[in-house]
Amino acid sequence: MNNLNNKKIGLIAGSGQFPIIFSKIAVSKGFLVYAAAFINEAEETLKEEVEKIEWLHLGQVKRLVNFFKKNEIKEVVMLGAIKKTKMFSDVKPDMKAISLIMHMKSTHDDGLLSAFAGMLEKEGIIVKSSTFLLPDLLAQEGCWTKRKPTRSEKADINIGLHIAKEIGRLDIGQCVVVCGGSVLAVEAIDGTDATIRRGGKLGNGEAVIVKVCKPEQDTRFDMPAVGIQTISTMYESGVKALAVEANKAVVFDREDMIRLADKVGISIVAVSI
Repeated sequence: MNNLNNKKIGLIAGSGQFPIIFSKIAVSKGFLVYAAAFINEAEETLKEEVEKIEWLHLGQVKRLVNFFKKNEIKEVVMLGAIKKTKMFSDVKPDMKAISLIMHMKSTHDDGLLSAFAGMLEKEGIIVKSSTFLLPDLLAQEGCWTKRKPTRSEKADINIGLHIAKEIGRLDIGQCVVVCGGSVLAVEAIDGTDATIRRGGKLGNGEAVIVKVCKPEQDTRFDMPAVGIQTISTMYESGVKALAVEANKAVVFDREDMIRLADKVGISIVAVSI
């Protein structure tokens, strides 16, 4: 499989389908993918899509760096989610990780990821944008579904866009659920699906969800993502419309996502802010 003409790319892999999608496309474009995959997060099947894989625990920073250096990796992407609740129970920090955290002013998501990326770059490993090979996954502006948002849903979306940007500015989360001008749920450590469920319980079948990029978001990592699972959770929770930020959200299974939304009467829009 290895070919001297192939360009190498490193992958730091969390959970979900993004690392697998990236690996397949990277290989189709002539890249050799070397994955550092987090145990209990990354999909086991990732190993079938990459040139080489190193399984490690959260916090094993030195081992991650050594893996990339050993394989002469100069550029990496960081893809996939890390369940934030596991950061308090499933971490094995080495001395390099402890040193990194001790020198940080904040351990919020953006601060932690930016510090981690900075450390990698000092080691000669450049972190590239998560979508540099996948521009087609970015949300395109407009209404994607047969049903357009109602007037009241549009009003709630506008409120949600403002509030979601504010919680993003505070590095709390990326999405909110709104109904009748009131914020029903704010994303926290439990993630987007849990936020939809919490808000849906209070929305009486009329709520909307808004998910945006944080104002100071580093698009190399942690871009907001939606997919068919988002629509399934919305339907189960009685949430009627989804708004994302155009060109600043990653969309998985777009056609299947729209098909399901049309079937159950959910509206999807991507708006520029």
